[in-house]
Amino acid sequence: MDSRPKILLVDDEASVTSTLTTFLELSGFEVAVARNGEEALAMLERLSPALIVLDVLMPRLDGRETLRRLRRGGNWTPVILLTQIGGTPERIMAFQEGADDYLNKPFDPQELVVRIRAVLRRVTAGRQLHGARQLVCGPLSLDRLARRTYLNGREIALTPKAFSVLEYLMLHPDEIITRERLLDTIWGWDNVVGTRVADTRITELRKALGDDPARPTFIETIAGQGYRFVGQVSETSTG
Repeated sequence: MDSRPKILLVDDEASVTSTLTTFLELSGFEVAVARNGEEALAMLERLSPALIVLDVLMPRLDGRETLRRLRRGGNWTPVILLTQIGGTPERIMAFQEGADDYLNKPFDPQELVVRIRAVLRRVTAGRQLHGARQLVCGPLSLDRLARRTYLNGREIALTPKAFSVLEYLMLHPDEIITRERLLDTIWGWDNVVGTRVADTRITELRKALGDDPARPTFIETIAGQGYRFVGQVSETSTG
């Protein structure tokens, strides 16, 4: 019996699925391929994949609607979305609808492998946070629906971008998040900004949270790499 983690790769471009299948198999995964959302949903019952890599722009049933149907049906198989549309509102909506991660085309296949392994580690640790309305870490609470942040029961003011950065870090606890990844996810490469803007938002967050960078409770700086949320994150499910 094959003990490799099974990945369901859903994309209508044969050249993409061929390349990624080879790369994922060489990286230690078993891969099944679907050409659109309808095929993917039909295959899920018999496959029971560990994770779904789901393209957004597909005929018949696109990735976003496929994701919605999965979550409405109570299926919380981890999903990484692939898309060529890199706008920030779409990213935020994707996470609110239940995506575990989001990767913008074109991308390095090795980056996809890194994301897959990170998501599977979180799931193995019981950290399926994507469907939670609230993310909680000790005295810190994020209401993702209302877009509000609370510390010790009192609301603290964050700019929308700072909130999105904090939300993304809390959705990926104990994972090193590079500045480039934050820029790609929160700002979008179509909105070209320097990497210092991510540092500025981290500084804003630390000030609001009273977090000492030398002895962080929440956000740790990883020299030469990026940032990591070091607190233990739990969830309050949507109701």
